[in-house]
Amino acid sequence: MTSRIRHTTIDCTHAYELASFWSQVLDLPVHEGNKPGDAEVLIEGAGLLFITVPETKTVKNRVHLDLQPQDRTRDKEVDRILALGATLLDDRRNPDGTGWAVLADPEGNEFCVERSAAERGD
Repeated sequence: MTSRIRHTTIDCTHAYELASFWSQVLDLPVHEGNKPGDAEVLIEGAGLLFITVPETKTVKNRVHLDLQPQDRTRDKEVDRILALGATLLDDRRNPDGTGWAVLADPEGNEFCVERSAAERGD
């Protein structure tokens, strides 16, 4: 049997706070056993595990998440996530509707918001 990915782990300064941000972005709950101050916090439905580490982020991510909105347009999703506390790093949206937006979560981890399936015509 081969291996499978159980979690995608994100090192951070404050695990519970960053997991709470991502919980709102993904509309998935933080694992019921996790609480503020925990050094490891899981968003189980997404397989995202946030772990508190002493170092801060210093360089660009080597791996990042690409989000695809399920019930709204890319632009509405970008606006919603910015209102939750993200920062727009690079706007790669094109006048013809193609492209994506590069955002950073509250600890500076980059991620992208792509067009929804409806916008892609999928």
